[in-house]
Amino acid sequence: MNVSVLGAGAWGITIAQALTDNNHNVAIYDVNKDFVDQINNGTHPFFKDCKIEKIKGLYTLKEALDFASYIVICVPTKFTRSLLKEVNTLLTDKKVFINVSKGIEPDTSKCVREILEDEIDPKFVRGYASLSGPSHAEELILRKLTLLVSASKDKEIAKEVQLLFANSEYLRVYTSSDVIGCEIGGAIKNAIAIVSGVLTGLGLGENARAALISRGILEIERVVVAMGGKKETAYGLTGMGDLIVTASSTNSRNFNAGIAIGKGESATDAVNNSKQTVEGVRAVLAAYQIGKKYNIELPIINAAYSVLYENVDPIAAIKGCLNRELKAE
Repeated sequence: MNVSVLGAGAWGITIAQALTDNNHNVAIYDVNKDFVDQINNGTHPFFKDCKIEKIKGLYTLKEALDFASYIVICVPTKFTRSLLKEVNTLLTDKKVFINVSKGIEPDTSKCVREILEDEIDPKFVRGYASLSGPSHAEELILRKLTLLVSASKDKEIAKEVQLLFANSEYLRVYTSSDVIGCEIGGAIKNAIAIVSGVLTGLGLGENARAALISRGILEIERVVVAMGGKKETAYGLTGMGDLIVTASSTNSRNFNAGIAIGKGESATDAVNNSKQTVEGVRAVLAAYQIGKKYNIELPIINAAYSVLYENVDPIAAIKGCLNRELKAE
């Protein structure tokens, strides 16, 4: 199969490498010409010890769209709408679109599937799937065991994408029909991961992190259900699984940004000092807006919003959570 990946970040390149391991023809496009040059020279722009093999770097979006029948979307959510607007002007035939990014668009509260439905003419869409789960690029690029979920409203498309990515060596892929649940879970866990980093930066220990993950998954579930997803999806690979790995590992850019905030950096500096996009900051805003819109109880998200957007001291935000009315679990 011919597959084009739009976005040569750490995850985009890693996904591309997994596809080449499955003997697909893979091209990757990015606006950063230096990244494309490095890929064509066999060098990973982020993981210098990893060689890039059999991936063709492309300099124009048109080349990428003409090359493949499967289009992988792997850009930060804040760029997704503008990218897809441009994609729509360049398409000439039907494609299967596969989203591997994890984010929600603030203000609209839309996930990538909904943004794509807004921007891509249906005559160019053969199918759509979201590929998500607990997965650090730093590990998958080394071909370490990873499990993902291919979610699509069309069962045949979900299975197509499953077969496209799965292999018997290190990557197992399940299917799901709950696109909303998978995309919302993958986005909101980034918000909870920032809070986990803050707790770590403050030196509050493993008890606090375990409590945060346990209570955080409840907030993910509430948002998933409010947005029309399935409760059980929140407790699968794309919810609980992804939350565990993102909220407890220094491979997580969101966790690291939270650590920096916990140690006294401003949220702005913590984000700006990250080499990669910290999606959790926008996820906090989006989740906060969803909570207000649907009247959902989200104390962790609200506390994170107060720290990131209202300059509340993290300790004060934590005390605010602890001093809420006592109740049954």
